[in-house]
Amino acid sequence: MRKVQSQFGQGPLQQKLAVGNLHFLADAEVNLGGSGTGPSPHEYLAAALASCTSMTLKMYAEHKAWKLENAIVTVDIERSSDIEIFIREIQLTGDLDAEQKVRLLEIATKCPIHKALVGEIQIKTQLVD
Repeated sequence: MRKVQSQFGQGPLQQKLAVGNLHFLADAEVNLGGSGTGPSPHEYLAAALASCTSMTLKMYAEHKAWKLENAIVTVDIERSSDIEIFIREIQLTGDLDAEQKVRLLEIATKCPIHKALVGEIQIKTQLVD
């Protein structure tokens, strides 16, 4: 995995992100003190789960030679009593029977980001020069 780097951008909270040669922005919504020039960190977290889920379903369906035309994954995050609640909705299109759909729903829980979010996480922070 390539490292992700963030540094101050323009405006009160904008961040310039870099992953290898890819560059993009993160920001907070205007009503939260940002300029709204990019997704928020929570939106990137939701995007990580949504995209990983869809990729995992695509790879699994291709491996099984199933006729999955698209997996549209929508993720929202709510916070309740200091608990982050990820609401993931999956829409499958294609010529799939009921058993295949049930299996794909099971496979969704096997995507690496899902596993990381429900597993134990450690964050090691160090100050560098």
